[in-house]
Amino acid sequence: MSIDYENRYAIGQNEAKNFDTKQLRENFLSEDLFQQDKIKLVYTHYERYIVGGVVPINAALELSAIDPLKAKNFLDRRELGIINIGEQGIVSVDGEEFVLNNKEALYVGAGNKTVIFSSANKNSPARFYLNSAPAHKSYPNKKVTREDANVLELGSLETSNERSIYQLIINGVVETCQLQMGMTCLKPGSVWNTMPAHQHDRRMEAYLYFDLAEDQAVSHFMGEPKETRVMWVGNEQAMISPAWSIHSGAGTSNYSFIWGMAGENLDYDDMDKYMPNELR
Repeated sequence: MSIDYENRYAIGQNEAKNFDTKQLRENFLSEDLFQQDKIKLVYTHYERYIVGGVVPINAALELSAIDPLKAKNFLDRRELGIINIGEQGIVSVDGEEFVLNNKEALYVGAGNKTVIFSSANKNSPARFYLNSAPAHKSYPNKKVTREDANVLELGSLETSNERSIYQLIINGVVETCQLQMGMTCLKPGSVWNTMPAHQHDRRMEAYLYFDLAEDQAVSHFMGEPKETRVMWVGNEQAMISPAWSIHSGAGTSNYSFIWGMAGENLDYDDMDKYMPNELR
């Protein structure tokens, strides 16, 4: 079978305070999204958000509905965001082909019937990262390159957080119901992301860390601002961040990460920020 999924129920902040490292990792971290010739999905009960990975090598892989969706097709009541973190790949949506190079994105609207993934060269496969959220309306499919993105240059080398933020699937670039996705790339010498740390009570978020050497890691910080926890995260691993949690990280080298979110509104700046000296 070419599609596997996990079903993860929501955890509240009071429960999470009592979790040990193993329990935190089991509930909030996905370590194995990218598997050869498979589609791997994690269905969460935070905004019914799905994160996933697709690595087509020897055959094309079709995104089919999983049991929790109770639907004939995956996108009957959902929208989908795709970002390729590997080599060139092709996504076919109801017969229309979109070629995605490294760090290019595709938005796929609700109501499409078939989504098929393939690699242009099986010796240098694509690695598609997926985010999906419920949708009440169908918007047009749209490919987004880094040149199409809204780009923010933030931070500085002095504070170790000089970074470029590519807003790829976001209000003003692509019309969506609630899904938003983008990519942050840290400059050499910078390691901190998302400073100041923040919460957004009306949205959940997911982070995929990548472009990280296999012998390096990122310390991902989560939890309430006065009750933070840390998890060590490796390359191509994804963190699920509930609305009650901050999300920030510091790596042992520079890296990139993809952020995706869904919830009540599309205002990117709708967040409650906490300065480093306010965190505990």
